[in-house]
Amino acid sequence: MNRRMFLRRSALGGTLSVVGMVATGCATGSRGEPAGGHAGSFDLEEVTVARLQRAMADSRITAAGLTESYLERIAQVDRNGPRLNSVIELNPDAVAIAGALDQERRARGPRGPLHGIPILIKDNLATHDRMTTTAGSLALEGSIPPRDSFVVERLRAAGAVLLGKANLSEWANFRGSRSISGWSGRGGLTRNPYVLDRSPSGSSSGSAAAVSANLCALAVGTETNGSIVSPASYCGVVGLKPTVGLVSRSGIIPIAASQDTAGPLARTVADAAVLLGAMTGVDPRDEATAASVGRFPPDYTAGLEGNALRGARLGVARDLFRLNRLVDPVMESAIETLQRAGATLVDPFKLPSRQDLGGASYQVMLYEFKAGLNAWFAGLGSNAPVKSMAELIDFNTRDQERELPFFGQEILIEAQAKGPLTDQDYLDAKARCVQWSKELDAVLAENRLDAIVAPTNGPAHTLDLVVGDRGLGGSSTFAAVAGFPNITVPCGDVFGLPVSLSFFGRAWTEPRLLAIAHAFEQVTRARKPPRFLPTLSLA
Repeated sequence: MNRRMFLRRSALGGTLSVVGMVATGCATGSRGEPAGGHAGSFDLEEVTVARLQRAMADSRITAAGLTESYLERIAQVDRNGPRLNSVIELNPDAVAIAGALDQERRARGPRGPLHGIPILIKDNLATHDRMTTTAGSLALEGSIPPRDSFVVERLRAAGAVLLGKANLSEWANFRGSRSISGWSGRGGLTRNPYVLDRSPSGSSSGSAAAVSANLCALAVGTETNGSIVSPASYCGVVGLKPTVGLVSRSGIIPIAASQDTAGPLARTVADAAVLLGAMTGVDPRDEATAASVGRFPPDYTAGLEGNALRGARLGVARDLFRLNRLVDPVMESAIETLQRAGATLVDPFKLPSRQDLGGASYQVMLYEFKAGLNAWFAGLGSNAPVKSMAELIDFNTRDQERELPFFGQEILIEAQAKGPLTDQDYLDAKARCVQWSKELDAVLAENRLDAIVAPTNGPAHTLDLVVGDRGLGGSSTFAAVAGFPNITVPCGDVFGLPVSLSFFGRAWTEPRLLAIAHAFEQVTRARKPPRFLPTLSLA
């Protein structure tokens, strides 16, 4: 332990835990190169936002000190050692911003619970600073949008310190078939912090992996269908996909306006609630947020209490529970925990069939992707590196050695072939999704359910650069297509690989879902810090 680290731990007065984390053997880098080393110990491991705020209020640590600690951790774990590769770019102004926030705290007090808290944001949220915004694509290398996204504006106003941008599945995992979650042409391959040859899932791969590995206090991800909750589950953290319209999408590289939203990733439900509160707000640049007026409380943490499961009506989506013989007992144990904690279970509960959607949701996404991405390129102005989806496809074809080494761009090509949003095929597909969503809402209302519970997905699969992603299924489609909120919480593990339970409900029910998830978290305490194992040993 060096003198600087000793003094920092002494100043914290023992309030922050220290747990040694050592990975043995060798991992591999984004292109397969050796990446050995170990994670070492970290004095901020598993620390919560509330504890960080108490330490700063008592002058036991500063925002600048926190920022430097997390930057050291990123250098040790992300760039070296286990080499997670979860951070695509660091903010060169992070320490200076933190220092200014320290001065402000001394002069006027904190702005709120995020004052001085270091966070990472996914590399599809626009920042107008010295960082770029690329969605992981080399086609946008060096691109700086003309203004911050609304979410980033809100975070800056709340006093958060933007540490940098998190890696992601390129174009939020909507580029090619048989993709590899966590890989981008610009950022390389993100690895799962529990077992390094396992997938972190996606598309918010870097955000989830970084939070799990304690590279930041919090992170922001985005989801269209599963891109927050799935990597949160694989990486053993809490992930919340809000109601579409609760969080503005302006300044976020889009997939589908019908389903896109940003949301928090955190190690605890309470921390996710803090971050969500800073992200919400009505934004004239995103008309969907008009529906959120009066829908969000002043403090999402206010309703978090240990007995919130008592009397909660939960529908158990049994059709989604049959994953495999190793995962199923963990899920059954979670259901028993809910019942012992006082929840009223509607078990089994029948959801509308995903088969009834047919391919409607995918068709909607293709149409909206083309329209939204072309609008994004236009918003970058005349100096944009690429100016249309067609130019993006051409760029990838010309630079296929770097952009298409493992999987293709079939989805981009399919989307490019679509017409405008006035096409009857789009309107018919959209109408089908709306009708299906109404049926889901109605069945939840008729049964007076606070939430549906289902496995988020199975444990992390091994990385395969040849075959691509594969998994045991998931439950994200219901909340994604309907635009409903969905929160995932760790509930156990299989051979040390985390598995999680999802709670999703009707639109604008985030306060109730957070309360239920928090109560479940307090009973189970299922999250375990990752150990950065090079591979899974069953011996």
